[in-house]
Amino acid sequence: MNKSKRPFTKSKRSFRRRLPPIQSGDRIDYRNMSLICRFISEQGKILSRRVNRVTLKQQRLITIAIKQARILSLLPFLNNQKQFER
Repeated sequence: MNKSKRPFTKSKRSFRRRLPPIQSGDRIDYRNMSLICRFISEQGKILSRRVNRVTLKQQRLITIAIKQARILSLLPFLNNQKQFER
């Protein structure tokens, strides 16, 4: 039997690795607003870990930082500004 002709082989697709959203030098802190704002949706919700592509530990730290920033009124709890476009 010839092994080179396998009927169910996956094609090797090349893909570009995405850069991690949090670099090793970045501190996840409630004061680091430029970092925190990347993980909040348009409505002001915290994005999921699957969307963010971060580790579980990083997601927990991001969530805590966002909640602290909200309590200190650095971030809004909700962003309900409806934009009417015509």
